[in-house]
Order: sequence, then structure tokens, then C-alpha cells
Amino acid sequence: MAQESSLAEKNTMKKITLRIARFNPANDDAKKFMEFNISYEKWTTVLEAILDVKQHFDHSIAVRYSCRQATCGSCGMIINGKPRLACFTKISELNSNVVTVEPMNNFPIIRDLAVKFERLFDTHHKVKPYLIRDDTEISSSTKEFLQTPEELEQYIQFSNCIKCGLCNSACPTMATDSSFVGPQALAQAYRYVADSRDKGKDERLKIIDNSHGIWRCHFAGSCSQVCPKGVDPAMGIQLLRGYMLGFRS
Repeated sequence: MAQESSLAEKNTMKKITLRIARFNPANDDAKKFMEFNISYEKWTTVLEAILDVKQHFDHSIAVRYSCRQATCGSCGMIINGKPRLACFTKISELNSNVVTVEPMNNFPIIRDLAVKFERLFDTHHKVKPYLIRDDTEISSSTKEFLQTPEELEQYIQFSNCIKCGLCNSACPTMATDSSFVGPQALAQAYRYVADSRDKGKDERLKIIDNSHGIWRCHFAGSCSQVCPKGVDPAMGIQLLRGYMLGFRS
């Protein structure tokens, strides 16, 4: 039987059933769900509902979160079947009397809603996510690398990535190829390749030019549909292919 939330009842409050996936790979053979009746208001987020349950009913629920303002990327999870940030998703926006939260797909589960990010960070580092220069000017404290608005426009959208992992969770290729570099890393490769200050284009293109790199992407576009910051990894991958094929320089 679902447990009742201890939130104070108000006329403005409504109720939903919050279903939380529970799974500890060290002890459990299969995932199970626990249900809680939660009172909420129009501004209540999914993360706030989870933390209310954690505070009042079960302290052992594992969930990762930090900034609570869609900046750190910590609270990614599957909410009603779609990868989302729990702190950025209002219950009232889901238009459902049942809210189901599960760990992100394509990531090893630590416990309950918390997953391991090693693969995400490893592939991110693999594409060398920093400016590469063949001179010593970058070490000078008096040197500025000026860019025109047009040059900035080439990559600024892709610099908004918060490494939440939602794009990798939504990617069907990530589910079938454990060596695929993934949309997050590919979009960040484009971010630096397209930066006029960077000189590492050839080096990065060589890294991703393999069967588990950029050519493994089937362009499903699901990565861009779930990005909470509008990065559009699918577009970045297509633009990056333009460099690979010599259409862009």
C-alpha cells in the first residue's frame, strides 16, 4: 500500500503517485518499484518529491543531486520514460497522476537512481576537451585571443554542455556498442574543432575517425531531443562530419 507524504495539506496541493526504482546490484537480482502518495504544488519538481520521500520515509534511497538549478547535471534520470533532469522537471508539467523515476539507461547502476559516470568522463577526456595550440602565446598573461561574433557563433551553443549524460542515455547506439564514444563527446569534439583559437582539429578528427567513433552514429536524433541546455549534439555530429569529409575547413 502506498505511503502518505507528510507534507502539510493545502488547498492548492494535488497528489500523484511517485514510483521510485530500487535496485542494488550487490544484493538484488531485479529492479523493483516502491510507491508513495505525494502532495505537490505547481512549482514542485520531481527532485523535491524524491527528497521528500527520502526525508520522511526511506533514508536509504540513493539519488545524486547538487545545484538544484539545472547547472551541475547531477540529477539526470528517466522520468516517465524520458531522460530528464529531476531538478528541472516540474510534476505539473508531466500531466500524469503517476510519476515513475528510474536510473538513466546506458550507465552502470550504483544503486537505485544513482549511476556511474566513468564512461562519460573517459570519452569526454578522450576527445581532448581543451584548446590546443602549437605556440607559446597561450601562456602569456598579456595576450588575448580575440574572436569576431561570427567566430564565436560557430561553437558557443556547444559550450553549454553540463555533462549530465542525458544524451548518452537516450542514444540507441550507446545501448548496443559499449565502445561507442557517444553523442556528448562527439558534440564536444565539434565545440573545439569549430573554435578559431584551437589548432587541434587534425588530432581530434583522427581520434574519432574509427568504427566506434563518429561513423557509428546512426543519427537517430534522440540525443538532441533530451538535452536540457539546447546543445543539439546531433547537429554537432553532422557538422563534425563536414570536417571529416572535407566540406568544412
